[in-house]
Amino acid sequence: MSGGYPRPQDRAAGRVRVLLADDQPLVRAGLRMAVEQAGDVEVAAEAGTGSQAVGLARQLRPDVVVMDIRMPGMDGIEATHMISAELPTVRVLILTTFDEDPHVYASLRAGASGFLVKDTGLDDFLAAIRVVARGDALIAPGVTRRLVAEFAGRPEPAPPAPVLEGVTAREREVLALVGRGLTNAELAARLRISPGTAKAHVASLRAKLGARDRVHLVIAAYESGLVTPAR
Repeated sequence: MSGGYPRPQDRAAGRVRVLLADDQPLVRAGLRMAVEQAGDVEVAAEAGTGSQAVGLARQLRPDVVVMDIRMPGMDGIEATHMISAELPTVRVLILTTFDEDPHVYASLRAGASGFLVKDTGLDDFLAAIRVVARGDALIAPGVTRRLVAEFAGRPEPAPPAPVLEGVTAREREVLALVGRGLTNAELAARLRISPGTAKAHVASLRAKLGARDRVHLVIAAYESGLVTPAR
């Protein structure tokens, strides 16, 4: 964490600054090579442990931290929790080897805005960074929704159910559909409303539930019981 890294004020205008956190140097090298091919994304720094990732995030305030889950010492889940709690403008994109990784649900609840499988193609990897950097969530219905459904239904002590007080009947309907992975366009078509109205409902739900992004609305939908793995 030396002074050799560019400071936040030195960022190129319009470019997404990324912190790469992975304990394998070859993986980081591959990720850096991928990022360097994009004209609008740059690597701010690299970290080999979770604690290094937290320290560099505090120091550099990158737009996105691409975070491995399994690292020595502080793992990616704890690091994600600390970064999300302390640095709300820094988004975390989780890396995992398999989309069934049992730690992904915990990382999403820790504040991550989505996750990638390590064999993701270059275009999808860069697109995911851009999506998360602009404040959206990376939530692929075929992967994230399945994971949330699986782990929300596990016979473990459940976290306290989100309080839906103040959420209207229409918003509950919207939340249930978001929990099933529908996009705003799909919400609009299903409910026969305009895309703008669908977007407004989602924004209202995020405000009322204190959801960081769409991924956490999905989690709220399952944990509140609006959606269950069987439905």
